[in-house]
Amino acid sequence: MPYTIWSNTKFSPEATRLLHEGLKAHRFVAGASASTSVLAQGEPDPALATADIAFGQPDPSDCLRHANVRWVEVSTAGYTRYDTPEFKDAFQARGSVLTTASGVFSDPCAQHVLAMMLAMGRQLLPSHRDQVTDHSWHYEKRRYDSRLLTGQTVVMLGYGAIGRRLTELLAPFGMKIYAVRRQTRSETGVEVVPESELTRVLPLADHVVNILPANDATTRYVNARRLACCRPTARFYNVGRGSTVDQIALAEALRAGVIGAAFLDVTDPEPLPPAHELWTTPNCYITPHTAGGRHDQDETIVRHFLKNLEAFERRGALVDQVV
Repeated sequence: MPYTIWSNTKFSPEATRLLHEGLKAHRFVAGASASTSVLAQGEPDPALATADIAFGQPDPSDCLRHANVRWVEVSTAGYTRYDTPEFKDAFQARGSVLTTASGVFSDPCAQHVLAMMLAMGRQLLPSHRDQVTDHSWHYEKRRYDSRLLTGQTVVMLGYGAIGRRLTELLAPFGMKIYAVRRQTRSETGVEVVPESELTRVLPLADHVVNILPANDATTRYVNARRLACCRPTARFYNVGRGSTVDQIALAEALRAGVIGAAFLDVTDPEPLPPAHELWTTPNCYITPHTAGGRHDQDETIVRHFLKNLEAFERRGALVDQVV
């Protein structure tokens, strides 16, 4: 059965070719306003009224208004705009489904965190700073400040596709891994604990990895009180969303030595203003929301969608289904 498929994402030429090749049996409708950014919110578009399937970042209100939209696949791992009772209840009631591209970004995000863990532990960042500044040779300090990941403890805030992949990558180091989340069902390789035990496990952590999504329950979740539970040598990593961290409290914690270091791939706002204090806060390292980046991002997003489309056509299970 041919479907009408709407998309408002502007992909690379190769990804566009793959998409159109994969949709030969269907009707494709381009959104009125296309964006290359997977983070950009889509604008209302009357063309969505003709679609059975939306792929990209459709306006949530449009999706609710047009009951003919049977499936939405967002081109991101996060789905904050659609994570509301109104949206989920309406989709469930009419039998529509929502999927994400979470599987596309889990491996790069997990590798990004591991890279920073190793960079911090092996003193690569201060050594690089020495190279680009005064060319000093801090042999003893860099050597004896180096740490091994082997046997250390990780506390993950939130546990989904990124957390599972990071757990796999950390397995060779024999680390103790806690995952804090509301659903306490068992997971391979980690000890899942409820939120009520967060203040018990935070003091055990050498690494605190924040993978929380943005919603009302997670706003400023990492605050002064929770940071104060950490060891002064602990390292904090945020690859979730910037709004989940009280950044003023984080900067103060770093300056006061409450925690040892922080790595932020996401901030609030984004881009982080050049004059923002986090740029110059001691032991704070920032990347510009690139943890999920990969050279074949667009092609992989399209392949993810086309694989789900095949499953949708045969009434099979969809990958990364939320609703």
